[in-house]
Amino acid sequence: MRLSVTCNSVEHLVIGNQNHLVRSQHDFLPGVWKHNYSIFLRKLPDGEYYLFSYFEYTGTDFAADCDRMAADPVTQKWWSVCMPCQEPFADRAEGEWWAGMKEIFHHV
Repeated sequence: MRLSVTCNSVEHLVIGNQNHLVRSQHDFLPGVWKHNYSIFLRKLPDGEYYLFSYFEYTGTDFAADCDRMAADPVTQKWWSVCMPCQEPFADRAEGEWWAGMKEIFHHV
């Protein structure tokens, strides 16, 4: 059975890393994601930068596909560059790096 999943998440960007992170996305993302995936950067009124992500997954085994992606050398290299630039939220769910967000509206 094919699944269709929409995922949204948020992450705090460590101060001073916004330009580095933007450049690294262009270097790695085409080789990492095979799905509709976007990352947005926004400076909020608290003066901090935050990353917001959105992706659509269509497949038959989301967990297995995530495991396969995590084992991919290009993905691992991308994570090694990006993860030091990010500061996860303390209240994120166990096992999450990016904090999930509740979708309140979606129109197709």
